[in-house]
Amino acid sequence: MKKPELLAPAGSFQKAKTAFLYGADAVYAGTSSLSLRTRAEMTDEDLAKTIEYAHNIGKKVYTAINIYAWDENYEEIKKQLKMLEELNVDGIIVADGGIVDLIKETSPSIPIHISTQANTVSSHSANFWHKNGAKRVILGRELNKKQIKEVINNTPMGLETEIFVHGAICFGYSGRCFLSDFLAGRSANLGDCAQSCRWAYNLYVEEKNNPGNLMPVDDDDKGTYIFSSKDMCLIKEIPEIIDMGVDSLKIEGRLKTEYYLAVVINTYRKAIDDYIKNPKNYDYTKYLNELEKTKTRGLTTFYFNDRNNKDFQEYEGKQYNANYEFGGKVLEFDKEKSLIEIKNRLQVGDYLEIIIPNEINAIDFRINDLWDSDTGERIEYVNPGKLGQTVRMKLPIDVEPGWILRRKK
Repeated sequence: MKKPELLAPAGSFQKAKTAFLYGADAVYAGTSSLSLRTRAEMTDEDLAKTIEYAHNIGKKVYTAINIYAWDENYEEIKKQLKMLEELNVDGIIVADGGIVDLIKETSPSIPIHISTQANTVSSHSANFWHKNGAKRVILGRELNKKQIKEVINNTPMGLETEIFVHGAICFGYSGRCFLSDFLAGRSANLGDCAQSCRWAYNLYVEEKNNPGNLMPVDDDDKGTYIFSSKDMCLIKEIPEIIDMGVDSLKIEGRLKTEYYLAVVINTYRKAIDDYIKNPKNYDYTKYLNELEKTKTRGLTTFYFNDRNNKDFQEYEGKQYNANYEFGGKVLEFDKEKSLIEIKNRLQVGDYLEIIIPNEINAIDFRINDLWDSDTGERIEYVNPGKLGQTVRMKLPIDVEPGWILRRKK
């Protein structure tokens, strides 16, 4: 049984470190100007630092240059390709055929991964990309498991397959959407999506024989979230995915928090490892229960099990978890007073959970004391009033820097 790669998002160098700490085999990252996340906190220098860090610990980094590029983008692309080749990047994620040609011409040593933006939904398309230099294809989310198997069974052994197993689903076909560009002048295909599908809309119907007579269609007082999708979650399907021979399992979310990454990556890491070790006793419920603690929208298997599935619309429009939130991050362990970077308000009496790498069960505890990290004075609460705000508290177990704390609301 082949163990697939667990591939995680890294919107910054710190997020990459968190991803590796919690079990990612590889991360994908990109600068704001050349990848499909203009708000990602990743400069060329950060990207270089991420690649060097990953290679030092035996991990991989794939760089996204997956915009649909204008001619004026190509000089910057050439510059970044030169840097990435010197750093021995493990692969470049690309959708634009022009960029594929440029990589082959100027940086032929860099493996080419075809982005989901290229809409690879058949073995014929996958074989086309393989003939044109691709080492890996990232299949469209629109495929079901039967179709994924068809692609794997009808492509060369040297062509790797990657699928998304968790995260946001774009309303557009494989992400190629023009709604944001039309409504906000921000192109999703250049990484500047305004998330227009997540907005609330007021709907009206018009009587055909009485033009101009608009009657509102009400959902609730928040409007109607008719374009917003639930998040993909294939934790139950991990055994099938591994058995069919998918090479890489991808988690979406370069703009998500370190807390989100820690929980989701850690859960899928345990699920994959546990199934490989003991396939007969795979119990997805314990992993799903953990993912429920960090979800901000409903979860769906999308089309993986059934192309006729209609249960993937998120009508509530919420963007938060009602029961849990990011509590903090361990900066320094001390038996009595560990230093914590806080992410939300903490106060004496709050209940926190420690997310332990490679453990599915978190350690919960109650905050009995807080100390001001500057003065050492006892305090009752602390607010995240500035970036990097810290506090000291006693933790129930020995921890490592970078471990994440979850707060029960």
